Amino acid sequence: MRRRAWLALPLLAGCSSYSLRAVGGHLELLSRARPVDEWLADPATPQATRAQLRLAQRLRRFAVTDLALPDNASYRRYVELTGAAVVWNVVAAPQAALELRRWCFPVMGCVSYRGYWQEDAARQLAEGLQAEGWDVYRYGVPAYSTLGYSNWLGGDPLLSSFLRGGQAELARLLFHELAHQQAYARDDSVFNESYATAVEQLGLRAWWAAHPDSVAQLQDRERERRRSVWRERALALRADLQQLYAGPGVDKRAAKAERLRAFVAEMEALAAQDAGYSGYLPWARGANNASLALLSTYRSQVAAFEALFERLRGNWPNFHREVARLAALPRDQRNRELL
Repeated sequence: MRRRAWLALPLLAGCSSYSLRAVGGHLELLSRARPVDEWLADPATPQATRAQLRLAQRLRRFAVTDLALPDNASYRRYVELTGAAVVWNVVAAPQAALELRRWCFPVMGCVSYRGYWQEDAARQLAEGLQAEGWDVYRYGVPAYSTLGYSNWLGGDPLLSSFLRGGQAELARLLFHELAHQQAYARDDSVFNESYATAVEQLGLRAWWAAHPDSVAQLQDRERERRRSVWRERALALRADLQQLYAGPGVDKRAAKAERLRAFVAEMEALAAQDAGYSGYLPWARGANNASLALLSTYRSQVAAFEALFERLRGNWPNFHREVARLAALPRDQRNRELL
């Protein structure tokens, strides 16, 4: 399964050595970035890459004109990566709870993950947390956001990791990451990620409506159907485990292991019927409290944001303005008004 890693990397998180390394990694990427038009004009650019870059330009224009997302320097230059991921994230949760550990930084506030440019650094952190007894999930991510703070330097670059999925995946990435530049609530990963996920979903539906009956759309809709089935079953597992952890004193470790085994068997049965589900098997076999809590971070307030969008009659500028207003409120008041 292609990992959705749309977490804002804390690039501008103060003056710690960790933050300086993060800024250095971003600047190194910017130094290698070239305008998309140059890549399109270069005869050495492969045709498949050329087609994806043209699609990215169309999606970027659609994001600005139809979704009222920021029209700035981001995603106008392109970088070829050597691997499938640009950063590696680590999340952690207790073995008998579904709350993610948080890391706090100046400027960005507290977030429920730690991101690294180097996979080895992420692996070392993950191994250390596992040794402390945490459930840990380490994953490569195709995109990151500097929340618009680096637009004066050239913005966030379009990466080759954006182009490895279908049309819908590229649209999701661009819409989601631009949403992070539109509104951001300090210390509230659930609000930020749910908002950006709602924007990607609503934006993808708008893109499909504007470009009906394409073969790519039919393929994307089938992938989206499988994604929805996997997500519903994974969230049902999370709800089951949450009930287990809050319940009376049974052997929760054994009961947890049994529920995880049942989930793997369920996904393996789906993959046996439809090979399109096979990409979800690695995630299912490694599922734990950390990966399930991360999934919930992206999903738990999406319905509320979609309801807000409907209340505002699908008016994108008004929607973004209202989300920005909510983001500026204290968390409790924000949640009361949103939910």
